Amino acid sequence: MPTENRTIAQNKKALHDYFVLESFEAGIELCGTEVKSLREGRCNLKDSWCSIVDGEIFVNGMHISPYDHGNIFNRDPLRVRRLLMHKKEILRLFGTVKQEGLTLIPLSVYFKKGKAKVQVGLCKGKKIYDKREVMAKKEAQRHIEREMKERMR
Repeated sequence: MPTENRTIAQNKKALHDYFVLESFEAGIELCGTEVKSLREGRCNLKDSWCSIVDGEIFVNGMHISPYDHGNIFNRDPLRVRRLLMHKKEILRLFGTVKQEGLTLIPLSVYFKKGKAKVQVGLCKGKKIYDKREVMAKKEAQRHIEREMKERMR
């Protein structure tokens, strides 16, 4: 089994729309054909979010494409999946989300020591001016790198 992390999907839209304050690692409860589909890299996190219900954390809107050879064993690609975290972590996240108005967003899905994991971020929404500011900083950084590269020639 590989010991390194193998990233399957990343939620780039979340990094554009939210400030990530903290991130947590959680296991994910999957069926057999979903694991096979993940190993093929067929996962989309674009419009997914996490919710906490009755002391359990769930990921909603995560699309895992049906496995090609799965026939009757395939599950609904958009079904709600339970995440596996310690109860204390879940309760702490629940309190933080309720008090401060933050959001739980899945940032990436990856394999770690053969197990599927989800990186969940505790996020705060960006305003339009925040997004513009970040884009301006990136553009300025690109311009600086371009100038440095030209001067090296």
